[in-house]
Amino acid sequence: MEYGHVTGVAKPISRLVQGTVMLFEDKIDENFELLDAIFDAGCTTFDTAHGYGGGQCERVLGRWLKERKNREDVVILTKGAHHNRDRQRVTPYDITADLHDSLARLQVDFVDLYLLHRDNPAVPVGPIVEVLNEHHKTGKIGAFGGSNWSPARVAEANAYAAAHGLKPFVASSPNFSMAVQKEEPWANCLSISGPDAADDRAWYAEQKMPLFVWSSLAGGFLTGRFRRHNLADFSGYNDELVVRCYCTEENFQRVDRAETLGKEKGLTLPQVALAYVLSYPDLDVFALVGTRTGDEFRENVHAAQVKLTADEIAFIDGAA
Repeated sequence: MEYGHVTGVAKPISRLVQGTVMLFEDKIDENFELLDAIFDAGCTTFDTAHGYGGGQCERVLGRWLKERKNREDVVILTKGAHHNRDRQRVTPYDITADLHDSLARLQVDFVDLYLLHRDNPAVPVGPIVEVLNEHHKTGKIGAFGGSNWSPARVAEANAYAAAHGLKPFVASSPNFSMAVQKEEPWANCLSISGPDAADDRAWYAEQKMPLFVWSSLAGGFLTGRFRRHNLADFSGYNDELVVRCYCTEENFQRVDRAETLGKEKGLTLPQVALAYVLSYPDLDVFALVGTRTGDEFRENVHAAQVKLTADEIAFIDGAA
């Protein structure tokens, strides 16, 4: 396992960050077995959120941390201020309420890295930066950033922080994969995939800002289950979402090229997809993964050790 660093987080952060959406309170033994296997494989960092599982995901992770007595060895990344059906909740009040809920569920005094799950560009950044700094000063969060925040808004927040002597955003969490979204899977999501997002990637590279990228496998499109000939066979919310958002001829051609490269390197399609994001030139990437078995996570560790060249990435993109 390789590790990186984020300003304000003292511990090393594993390049693979395990998600928690598969954790449920009625499957404690199964969940603990999974978390144990992933931790033993070198993963130090776990991604969760106030909104996941109605709070179950944070509760299970917190119980595991307490029972295993390994809090000092683990980096907690959690998120708050997600929109709901009624309003966009990016306000100091909601940030504070969600953070306190998360701390209680996780049974901890602070989280290492706190990200705002969504943005609301209609509200000023000043009060948001101020309240995050307040929680940092009281020791509730080690560092903070934005998930699905545009580079322009991150830059605006950090300009405000610089002008007022405050801590800035130090990380961002957009979607990034070798597949390009035909449409956003959920409202107010942002992606830096594909040629149209080249300027955004260039900004992150210039800023040297760590990226905690979500859905590197494009919601499952890059597992290899989805093929040109079988799209009508899929049903259910998650699979239909993949068909709608990712199953384009452009992306299938990327899959064709990735599988060609994978055969040369002895890698599966998901492994090539993971190596793609972790090897992308000039970006400081941590990949959020949602593995459901220890064996699957170990396969991801192998993929994370593979370094694709700029020419190989350009080949997958169809630029070479």
